[in-house]
Amino acid sequence: MKLNKSKSYALVFVVLVVVVGVAGYFALKPNAGNSSVHSLDSFAKCLASKGFTMYGLYSCPHCQAEKQLFGDSFKYVDYIECSENAQKCTADGVDAVPTWIEPSGARLVGTQTLETLSTASGCRLPE
Repeated sequence: MKLNKSKSYALVFVVLVVVVGVAGYFALKPNAGNSSVHSLDSFAKCLASKGFTMYGLYSCPHCQAEKQLFGDSFKYVDYIECSENAQKCTADGVDAVPTWIEPSGARLVGTQTLETLSTASGCRLPE
């Protein structure tokens, strides 16, 4: 089967559109390492710098859900694992997890939203 010139150009054009479209999709595709996850780094660092500490347990599903709100940025949160630091958690009066303790001693008990933490701390959430 022989293609005429106009059909050949049309075929090349379609292939180019598909290739450019696929390349554009992968270039802009959100992924686990994108800036929206990394943009919480400054928020998590701000919480830590202001003395906010989260107390939790590996076995606590609410603690795990709260950690996931931060994604990879959770590594910057000041976090006390009560299964490994039971004496510290007891000494700090933590009897439910997750618990956030503010520098003033005020407590946020239970799963908190990022917005609640932002309001309590004065740390700005990324837009």
